[in-house]
Amino acid sequence: MFIDKVKITVKAGNGGDGANSFLHFKGVVNGGPDGGDGGKGGDVIIRADKRVSSLLEYYYKTKFFAGDGENGMPKNCYGKAGQDIVLLVPTGTVVKDEESGEILMDFFNDGQEKTILVGGEGGKGNARFTTSRRHAPHFSQKGEATEKKTIIMELKTIADVGFVGFPNVGKSTLLSKISSARPKIANYHFTTLSPNLGVVSYYDESFVAADIPGLIEGAADGAGLGIDFLKHIERTRMIVHVVDVSGIEGRDPYDDYLKINQELKAYSEKLASLKQIVVANKCDIFGAEENLKAFKEKLGDSVTVVPISAIDGNGTKDLIEKVVEVLKDIPPVAPLEYEEFNYVKPDRLYYEIEQLEEGVFEITGSLVEVLKRNVVMSDFHSMAYMQKVLKDRGIFKELRKMGATNGSTIIIADSEFEFVD
Repeated sequence: MFIDKVKITVKAGNGGDGANSFLHFKGVVNGGPDGGDGGKGGDVIIRADKRVSSLLEYYYKTKFFAGDGENGMPKNCYGKAGQDIVLLVPTGTVVKDEESGEILMDFFNDGQEKTILVGGEGGKGNARFTTSRRHAPHFSQKGEATEKKTIIMELKTIADVGFVGFPNVGKSTLLSKISSARPKIANYHFTTLSPNLGVVSYYDESFVAADIPGLIEGAADGAGLGIDFLKHIERTRMIVHVVDVSGIEGRDPYDDYLKINQELKAYSEKLASLKQIVVANKCDIFGAEENLKAFKEKLGDSVTVVPISAIDGNGTKDLIEKVVEVLKDIPPVAPLEYEEFNYVKPDRLYYEIEQLEEGVFEITGSLVEVLKRNVVMSDFHSMAYMQKVLKDRGIFKELRKMGATNGSTIIIADSEFEFVD
């Protein structure tokens, strides 16, 4: 099964909690705080790998979480860092944030990688909170929690040349004749259900050709295999437009040519503007010679037409020569041009103060979330630490400006405190 678009949920690992511990051994009852820090959570990394051909792995499994950091331990032992998770994708995969639609990365080159989510920081152990006045802190810090994100992975095939045309015109047969690719070939429509790639060599030159599943009228609006595979032509440098001039299926090759070009234009003006070579296939069938003559007359001299018989290889050498010649004047395939989007951790210093009613104020924001993880309400030293943070951040000063006086109620993380000026 070929899968070229998936939606998955990813999450970096949470940071491990710091330890709240005191040194004890024979002869020493109170040896001081020795709680170690928690480990950092694992990162989520995406890496392009040319050995991967589709996104099938992410079709059946849709949740990928990095490992959490281990908690800190006594004797100042740090917790182990969480294990990173590496997601391998085919080259040409574009990864977007599902919520905003912004592009995180176009994984164009083999080995290209990006850390899209960073693991949470580990919490500090109580040994890290000792000061000249606080010799035995009975509190530690919780590890940083991380959020789930939903991303979309979409594969856009990277090739120099894209073969397009109606179903059963001989695109797969042509690819098998000029390269070592071995696509499925049969005499019925939509035999090809996924793009096939092949490397075509010509003396010291070579190019990558992609056999795109057959298009039909209305493809740009989703008819047939339609829009699912039109996107695979977006990265090609030029198009080889294959038509069946034998008329064996009762279609007019010129009408086929016009209809496919109309679908390319309806999908993207860029596709419609790509350089084209028209391949008149099945010239070995009786009656094809007259059809070819009429086809060329309708196209005129401005369009290059190469007659071939893909089944026996006649004319394929001429086609390769013309493709190599045209490619010399076309810039190589390039990554998408976009402004890279990155997930950013919320600012820990952010807070808001809202007056709910006379004498009642509530403090919210990311700073409160940090205090919620770090402060133990039942511990005197921990509460003193919170008061120092609030003072250093200028929150007390701002409360006074807003009218807080002795006895006013201050709400922090669902806990109520009495303001003392």
